[in-house]
Amino acid sequence: MQISVYEHQLQFWNEGHLPDTWTVENLLRKHPSKPFNPDVANTLFRAGYIESWGRGTLKIVSECRAVHLPAPRFYFEASGFVVAFAEYTPAYWQQQGVRADLVPVLLYTGQHGSITNTVVQQQLGVSKPTATRYLGELEKGGYLQKTGTRGAGTEYRLIGS
Repeated sequence: MQISVYEHQLQFWNEGHLPDTWTVENLLRKHPSKPFNPDVANTLFRAGYIESWGRGTLKIVSECRAVHLPAPRFYFEASGFVVAFAEYTPAYWQQQGVRADLVPVLLYTGQHGSITNTVVQQQLGVSKPTATRYLGELEKGGYLQKTGTRGAGTEYRLIGS
């Protein structure tokens, strides 16, 4: 196991692979547990180090979202499996394809849990129609989800949080 610590990212690498016919997408939904060594897994379960088999990745994603962090990325690299945790930074959002002038909206939303049209106007120094257009663009792009229908009660949250 290797742990790599970067300024805005934490990566865990393990020499291993998923069970045959499994993809990373299997880890992101309810799935059965298929430990490579059931005896070790059972020992860890009985010792209290793991709660139950087959829900660890779902719990990791849930905990990241609860503290307003992006869901971790799970992928293969250099004959091993990687779990990478990141934080919302300007570089993170730009890598996701977000225009630089909209990044502050997403950074604010990540830090505070939600954002309103009024906050966007104040934060960016733009008019109400421009703030509405920006929020609509981020919603259409799959970054924000609107709660409420119209007016002062409308808030936007990051998708998945």
